[in-house]
Amino acid sequence: MPTPKRPRRTAERILEVTLDLFNAFGEPNVSTTLISAELKISPGNLYYHYPAKDELVNALFARYEAELNELLGAADNVRNVEDAWLFFHMLFELIWKHRFLYRDLNDLLFKNRRLETHFQTLLAAKEQAMRHVLSGLHLGGALKMELREAAPTANAMVVVVSYWLSYEYVRDPRHALEPDRAGAALMRGAFHALSLLLPYLEPASKDHLFKLAGQYQSPP
Repeated sequence: MPTPKRPRRTAERILEVTLDLFNAFGEPNVSTTLISAELKISPGNLYYHYPAKDELVNALFARYEAELNELLGAADNVRNVEDAWLFFHMLFELIWKHRFLYRDLNDLLFKNRRLETHFQTLLAAKEQAMRHVLSGLHLGGALKMELREAAPTANAMVVVVSYWLSYEYVRDPRHALEPDRAGAALMRGAFHALSLLLPYLEPASKDHLFKLAGQYQSPP
């Protein structure tokens, strides 16, 4: 007889359902009443674990921050275009998983001081990771770039990474953030971040990047 699964803790269930709702409808459009109704628990039970909606946002952001910092450490291992492609694909997958943060970024930062300060730290961490990607590609012989070009290129890559989903949303507000659009959107984001390196890539590496991304270059 199989061992029965342990029931998930209420706090964890609350975060999972909240993340789904925030991603589906946007954080400003999701109330604590809706969250408790979706969970089939009383508002009091929800408030016991998370006294305000900001507490839910902060808890979800803390999860994202921990996962992102772990992933950014992998930038040190990039040595060729395939490594970079995998790194950016994983990065965009993580952003997609927490896409409400980027969909409603300006609004969230305006309302939440803790998020504002932590996002600034994350931007710096992303920029450092991009510099490590550039350095690794240079060491691996895939890229030639002057030192003075590295900082603005890394910064531009961070801009693409941070605002790609907003661009997708503006292009197709009704459908862009639907789950069935995720794969193509993430691949387009990865390609466009790496396309900033096209002027600096060695010919073989440039050709390989186009081969990796070829099926995702045309509009949806």
